[in-house]
Amino acid sequence: MVNTTRMQMPDLGAIVPTGRDAASVRRRVEALEHLLEGLFTIPGIKRKVGLDVILDVLPVGGDVIGAAMGAYMVWEARNLGISKVQMARMFGNVGTDFLLGLIPFVGAIPDFFFRSNTRNLKIIKKHLDKHHPSTAVIEG
Repeated sequence: MVNTTRMQMPDLGAIVPTGRDAASVRRRVEALEHLLEGLFTIPGIKRKVGLDVILDVLPVGGDVIGAAMGAYMVWEARNLGISKVQMARMFGNVGTDFLLGLIPFVGAIPDFFFRSNTRNLKIIKKHLDKHHPSTAVIEG
């Protein structure tokens, strides 16, 4: 009998926490932003690109999926108790990204430069650092 090895599936709870506490939400939102905006780096220009730009290959559906994922970040922020003004700014970022992505053939170019999810992550981090300082992470 041949010895075979089984691949161990990673514990998704360790990768993307499922808790409702502020630290879990922070890690979840950071993981989503990384997925949407910084999945890999384009060689030569060293610019990070994520699923948000890749989804623009699908004419309208890709923009809808990207906007839905961006709206999920806003929903997570709402659960943290973020102010309505900040939520409006975040929805404005998602809406702008959605509308720019709808431009035929060149919609990926504005998506490449207008990083709505990164902007929204900064708003969420600022709120978390102020209201939940125990979740702060020292970035180096």
